[in-house]
Amino acid sequence: KADPIFTRVLLLALSFRRRFPLLFFIRHLYLSVARLMSVPCTEPRSISGRPEGPYRAVESADALVTQDFEGVDTLDKLFVHAVKKFSKAPCLGTREVLSEEEEKQPNGKIFKKLVLGDYSWMTYEEVNQAVESFGSGLAALGQRNTIAIFCETRAEWMITAQACFRRNFPLVTLYATLGEDAVAYGLNQCGATHLITSTELLRTKLKNVLSAVSGLQHVIYAGSGEVCHADYPQSLDMHSMQEVMELGAKPENLSKEYEKPTASDLAVVMYTSGSTGKPKGVKMQHSNLIAGMAGQCQRIPGLGSQDSYIAYLPLAHVLELTAEISCVSYGCRLGYSSPHTLTDQSSKIKIGGKGDCSVLKPTLIAAVPEIMDRICKNVNGKLREMSVLQRTLFKVGYNYKLQKVSQGADSAVLFFKRVNLLLGGCVRLMLSGGAPLSASTQRFMNVCFCPVAVGYGLTETCGAGTISEFSDYSTGRVGAPLICSEIKLRDWPEGGYTSQDKPHPRGEILIGGPNVAMGYFGSEGEGENDNFWVDEAGQRWFCTGDVGQVHPDGCLQIVDRKKDLVKLQAGEYVSLGKVESALKNSPLIDNICVYASSDQNYLISFVVPNQKQMTELAKKNGIEGEWEELCNHTKMEEEVVKVIKEIAVTSKLERFEVPQKICLSSEAWTPETGLVTDAFKLKRKELKNHYIKDIERLYGAK
Repeated sequence: KADPIFTRVLLLALSFRRRFPLLFFIRHLYLSVARLMSVPCTEPRSISGRPEGPYRAVESADALVTQDFEGVDTLDKLFVHAVKKFSKAPCLGTREVLSEEEEKQPNGKIFKKLVLGDYSWMTYEEVNQAVESFGSGLAALGQRNTIAIFCETRAEWMITAQACFRRNFPLVTLYATLGEDAVAYGLNQCGATHLITSTELLRTKLKNVLSAVSGLQHVIYAGSGEVCHADYPQSLDMHSMQEVMELGAKPENLSKEYEKPTASDLAVVMYTSGSTGKPKGVKMQHSNLIAGMAGQCQRIPGLGSQDSYIAYLPLAHVLELTAEISCVSYGCRLGYSSPHTLTDQSSKIKIGGKGDCSVLKPTLIAAVPEIMDRICKNVNGKLREMSVLQRTLFKVGYNYKLQKVSQGADSAVLFFKRVNLLLGGCVRLMLSGGAPLSASTQRFMNVCFCPVAVGYGLTETCGAGTISEFSDYSTGRVGAPLICSEIKLRDWPEGGYTSQDKPHPRGEILIGGPNVAMGYFGSEGEGENDNFWVDEAGQRWFCTGDVGQVHPDGCLQIVDRKKDLVKLQAGEYVSLGKVESALKNSPLIDNICVYASSDQNYLISFVVPNQKQMTELAKKNGIEGEWEELCNHTKMEEEVVKVIKEIAVTSKLERFEVPQKICLSSEAWTPETGLVTDAFKLKRKELKNHYIKDIERLYGAK
């Protein structure tokens, strides 16, 4: 039954618009002009005049920007700058866990649910004191060189990072979802003597790893609960974070002088997620990160102390680390969260409970495309449950606002407020990064929530490269070069991409600037640093392996990736990422990995189907059974292939780009499975190994 108030408000708004079109026109004109004036023009140009570039933003045509605040050239100085300016303002917030309850699901499984309180806040000055005490405590424990952190995103992570920046301890970051072998590899390679972690990871992932790590002396853990020291190697000293802070707060330790970092000192060794093999530690100097964040902050309009940022992505990912430090430098509030507690519908929130977004009401959110895809599918799933009238009204409002935002105008459609409450109701800007964002998802988020900017950068460029303007509602592009970096295109004739291509120059993307990292840790002379180089002018460059094209307005579009391009038996080149992006638009597909063998003439794919859509499709075809049985049913594979072929037609894929056979997976691919990274990028090698028997079956091997 349609909500009568909802319907009356919509009809009243439409009636008002018909009666007073001039007022609506003036409002749209005002909002459009305000939007254009809020962000400076950053249209880039090729400073060489040639189609391959390099391309720079107009503001940095003469020289790339190296810092946001004059004289603030290290991460320590950046935080001190913020503390002086916002000392009494709230800085880091955490929700207290009031209780844990078990909730039985319809399928009989028992899930743990959390009952959470409000956010409690540490001011900038309180965080500064914690940073000073913890850094002092680490020094008292003999910390001198690299220090490793293997921990979930939480306030203690940021306090640790700031303490290390202040004391000039290079911080080695490892994803909390890395497998045991990858964690042991990173800890052994970096040679850290001290490790920061959490009680949960200490009891689980680290339990079997620590004995395989040589050189480790101290383990410091954050979180509640007792730790049984007898369960770990006796050579290790175990400390709670609180104990280390208390040690550091002693006058005899606090009074000791220490050497502050310089801009050229190593700040972070960030191990990648290992999507293409063993994780590599990217070496970032203070100056690299300072430059990268200067470029990022310039592209975010109105960033300031009135903003609240919800911190839930992995802090071991460069997107989240730079986003949080940037927000702190401008006086924002950081409320900590996790993907399991983000919204009211998240997996660990008790029915009727409030997710973190509902409590914090953030104004800024960074997200990887996988998170935005889930939000869209969640909203669309609820729409399918509505009456025909409600769905029609939503569609009318959606199309109306889509038309307006496509024209560069803002338009408030009243009933989208209800959708917006999913993320707290106050989000004004979202930044997408980490992987390509589909056009349909980007349009949906722009219409139903807020302007979405799409960024492009790599760990090797400190996350900085390009960011689209929030006022740019075009899709498929990643914006103009930031003021700290420049973009060049290098011909790749084997793939058919050159700077002379029409209508746009294309080629392999090279990123140069002070934000480019110093190479890979422990790989000197091994050839792994070949993608880094310094030109004759002293500028550092990184070869990304991505293929892009530059539009006439100077905005970059990613069109391919060299490692994702596969040649089939008949000679056709297939971009696996392009096919996956197109097919994920189907509500039936939650995730997909396309696979191609060069000695075969067709594609296959592994598909994680949407459980609700898949179950409905099974009923439609008279197929019954448990979830795993449905996914293993040959008839269901055939039916999903039919859906894939329909999507392929609407997406204008070529015949050879369409998977002919598939394997259905009953289990979702999460970072915990080791099949995707923390940014939900596919780990193709691991997926191939995981589905090797299915690959043989689908390609007809005996």
